[in-house]
Amino acid sequence: MTNKKRRLIDAYGREIRSLRFSITNRCNLNCIYCHCEGEERAKEVSTDKIAKKEISAEFIIAIARVASDYFDIRQIKFSGGEPLMRADLADIVQGMRDIEDNISVTTNGVFLGKYARALADAGLDRVNVSLDSINEEKYDFITCSRNNLHSVIDGIHSAIDAGLTPVKLNMVLLNGINEDEVVDMMDFVRECNKRGAGAGGEGEGGESVILQLIELIPSFGAGPHTMSKYTVDFSKLESELKTKASAIKTRRLQHRRKYFVDGVEVEVVHPIVNTEFCANCSRLRITSDGKIKPCLLRNDNLVPIESVDEKHIMSRLKLAMQYREPFF
Repeated sequence: MTNKKRRLIDAYGREIRSLRFSITNRCNLNCIYCHCEGEERAKEVSTDKIAKKEISAEFIIAIARVASDYFDIRQIKFSGGEPLMRADLADIVQGMRDIEDNISVTTNGVFLGKYARALADAGLDRVNVSLDSINEEKYDFITCSRNNLHSVIDGIHSAIDAGLTPVKLNMVLLNGINEDEVVDMMDFVRECNKRGAGAGGEGEGGESVILQLIELIPSFGAGPHTMSKYTVDFSKLESELKTKASAIKTRRLQHRRKYFVDGVEVEVVHPIVNTEFCANCSRLRITSDGKIKPCLLRNDNLVPIESVDEKHIMSRLKLAMQYREPFF
């Protein structure tokens, strides 16, 4: 690589520092709040038909290589759907390990116990795990599934043991369902950190597990009444965290606040009411069928990638920057 690296900077001065690949639209759960990474839900009933439309491993690695070699983008996150439903995920990770500084996966954790070690061996750095409740009845209601909670908890333990840390637990707060579980979840994180004591790759406070409290965001196909029904007022929660915290930090990413409370690192994510969410956006997304998605909650500005040719991918990435908006 002899080209002088440039940066992808949009018209509002925001530099792209990471790519997020939605590598599948398939999922084994059906969470009530899911926004499918801003994609429309797959209409096919057959998972085989959905899989045939998914972006190939070759395409994924080619896009990541161009982004790294030409634009110095060296952070990759894989999501879905459920990315662990891709049988070739470990191969994809291994195929781009030499060009990336940080590779992570966001998963529901059901299959994580089975694949954590193989993913770590392939070069995965860490995982985010969706865990909205540690109460089995509530978990089943939120995920519209049955008997999966124990597999998720086992997967979290397996990720810690494999060194995929810090493991970030994504807890979407839902009014009337799980908003009263924050303290219990912090206790769970504290116990996980005991398990991971001495492991490498921990968070800023030395933890192997970090709790992320996430504000509900609109999902495609869900009406305003549905969303308002579950929306939680975060002001009281953050006031309590602020009172109890021994330290408070602000991340550059979307200006998120991190509270350090009795050995637990709690990060609060405001994707909607936070006016700085879009202003600090440094990510481009790639859809499961191979299109660049400049903005999370828009589908009218997608840029298709139609070839693995380097110059074509470069031109598509540059074009996507022209479609970026200052806010949603």
